Amino acid sequence: MTALLTASRVLVGVSARSLSEAEDTVTVTQFRTLVVLESNGEINLSGLAEKLGVNASTALRMTDRLHAADLVTRRDHPETRREVLLGLSPAGRRLVRRVTARRRAELARVVDAMPAARRAELLAALRAFAEAAGEAEPLPEEVSTLAWYVDTGPDPATRKQAPGQAGR
Repeated sequence: MTALLTASRVLVGVSARSLSEAEDTVTVTQFRTLVVLESNGEINLSGLAEKLGVNASTALRMTDRLHAADLVTRRDHPETRREVLLGLSPAGRRLVRRVTARRRAELARVVDAMPAARRAELLAALRAFAEAAGEAEPLPEEVSTLAWYVDTGPDPATRKQAPGQAGR
């Protein structure tokens, strides 16, 4: 458990440093909201709240701030006027990509410093960890959008999705 806590400190540090340029714009929690919107496309408020693990009023306050900062879009659902769809604005998408690129570069430096034989072990362990936590590995079309992964991951035909993400 100590090794996992140490690794989590490293990852939190990488996350904080990658957000440092944007810290006047968004908090870590707000950035996670932007990443969820990037990963899921337009989504209604209750769906966003569910994916973030918060109640709808918390998600609403967060998206209000992000909308005021021109990072999130809102539009009426084309089929039901009672529902509003939330999405990323072009500025929100640019922010997610800039921060993610910095995060990816720093993670790549750390992984490159590891012995090559240990890298494969690390990736396998991280996939198992993410799967146990219910975090689905992005599909190939998401990887190119998010640029999160150094490798291409497992065969998409055998990839498992997290509960509640069927049909993605």
